[in-house]
Parts: sequence; structure tokens; C-alpha cells
Amino acid sequence: MRRTTSADALERPDTDAPAAGTGRSGQREPLRTEFTFELPRGYVDETGAVHHTGVMRLATARDELVPLRDDRVRENSAYLSVVLIARVVTRIGTIDDIHPGVIEDLFASDLAFLQDFYRRINAEGHARAAVSCPACKEEFAVNLAGGRLGES
Repeated sequence: MRRTTSADALERPDTDAPAAGTGRSGQREPLRTEFTFELPRGYVDETGAVHHTGVMRLATARDELVPLRDDRVRENSAYLSVVLIARVVTRIGTIDDIHPGVIEDLFASDLAFLQDFYRRINAEGHARAAVSCPACKEEFAVNLAGGRLGES
């Protein structure tokens, strides 16, 4: 069962959230498996309509393994990200039949955005730890994976 989020609002993984799976009160939150995004430039479909918002789901182990058997990936390893992104993006605008051809037609900046978004929701989303300040005892979460230079 997948939980969906509003496609009207841009949502990025919450960098100030408590440890994965726990709320501020320490109670376990439901697993969030889908994330909305907004493409920097947008996907232009065959009619010329531009689609900006979309939904990406969390990847499964199968999502990362199946593309390795794809002949296009075997011939060109750079194609791996196209096949992988096509498996986890469930919608772009009104288009819900997402396949490698759709991803190939994205602008390079939009593909780079989706690759980074994939990395953030699948890898960094599980690298949080609940900690408390030794001086004031306030509880908060830290991202153990780090991020860009200067970020924790």
C-alpha cells in the first residue's frame, strides 16, 4: 500500500525531521513512500505542454537490480540512471506512463535534479539519529550522512 502526498505542493525530504520513523513526540510515524517534486524546467510532451510537478516513490532492491540486466545499460553504463529513474517516477504532470523514453526527453538539468532527488530520498532519508543536548537536554535529530559542505 502506498501513501500519496499532495501533488500541488513542492515537497523535499525534510532535513529538520526527527530520526527516521519517529515524530517529535517519539512516536513512530507512518512510512512515507512517495514524494512530490517540481522539475526546474519541466517535461515537454508531444503536444508541447510543459509538466513541472511529479511524484517519485522510494526505490526497492528490485528497482536497483533489474536495470543491470537491461541491454541498454550493459552497452552504456550511463543509461543506468535513465532506467532507474523511469522505474521510480510514477507521474510527471498528467503523464502516468513513465518509461525510459520519457526520461530521455527531459532536459539535462531536470534529469540531474531527479538523480539528486532519488539519492536524497533513498539514501539520506535513513541516516538520521535522535540525540539530546548534554547541556539543556533538548532532543533533536542529526543527519549522519551529512550533505553539502558546511551542512551536518
